[in-house]
Amino acid sequence: MSITPRRHVAVGLLCRAAGLGLGVVADRIVPDPQTHHPVAAFGTAVARLEKTMYADSVRRGTLFTATCLTPLAVIGGTIDRLTQRRPVLRIATTALATWAVVGSASLAREGRAMADHLANDDLAAARKRLPNLCGRAPDALDAAEIARGTVESMAENTSDAAVASLWWGAIAGLPGLLVHRGANTLDAMIGHHNDRYERFGKVAAHFDDIVNWVPARLTGALAAVCAPTVGGDRATTWRMVRAEHSHHPSPNGGWCESAWAAALGVQLGGRNVYYGNRVEFRPLLGSGPRPDADKTADAARLVTTVTTTATWCAITGLASVAHLLFHGGVIPRNLLPRSQARR
Repeated sequence: MSITPRRHVAVGLLCRAAGLGLGVVADRIVPDPQTHHPVAAFGTAVARLEKTMYADSVRRGTLFTATCLTPLAVIGGTIDRLTQRRPVLRIATTALATWAVVGSASLAREGRAMADHLANDDLAAARKRLPNLCGRAPDALDAAEIARGTVESMAENTSDAAVASLWWGAIAGLPGLLVHRGANTLDAMIGHHNDRYERFGKVAAHFDDIVNWVPARLTGALAAVCAPTVGGDRATTWRMVRAEHSHHPSPNGGWCESAWAAALGVQLGGRNVYYGNRVEFRPLLGSGPRPDADKTADAARLVTTVTTTATWCAITGLASVAHLLFHGGVIPRNLLPRSQARR
């Protein structure tokens, strides 16, 4: 018996859901390799290409961004097409890509390790670990400022390294997973406000803002939902997120950092000193004390809880759409195979 186009799409969505779920589980139990990680390999390739393509202009930066991201879209789309009628292979490739691009488990591990250093008053170890999380110069930071930097990094990276990946994986499958991670990596490498990258990295930074616009807001909402797991209140957290997210200079970062501040009952923001003696003053978010070791551990717990909830939402959403398709629901034309969509 042949499978109708509607049911064929539904099976593909169920495979996508299964792959995303398995990939997040793999992220929890399979540590990132110390060498040859796919994201690190992409970063190395980008750095090499930059040496040949760099010019202090927005136009050259646009070309560079397109050159880096287009192959990811092509590779992802090709694999999706090749596995269109091979459900097991579709699940496996989606799971592998999800494991490669989702980084919430390592993010939470770094947060817990930092909390242990701070609890043991081991500032030397804490300062040494901070560059794993953010680009601030750690040498002059005290325990409270190290904890603040750690919490802020975990908050923003929960969106970048978990919720956004799951969102784009659910919406666009393998191409969505790969292009989002590529865009986020490009932003981390060249999306800086400095003499070298102000123009060259402008498009990469704006594109990253665009692809993370919805996920950042979802992250803030999910953190509010999960606030009771770290002693917070859902309504209070959401109210503070809505009131304070715009205080942050990033169009997306404020949704995440204000949510963590409110859920944990701490205050984030302030003076940040980065490598090269660059100084930024961030508006204060939240009204509590500065985070300490215990709050840093709670922030790491919130990373895991938000990621788990986002995974459940992605799987449930895809399964619900598949259920509608199996039972005669309306199917968007853009989900139909091309031959069927043209009819």
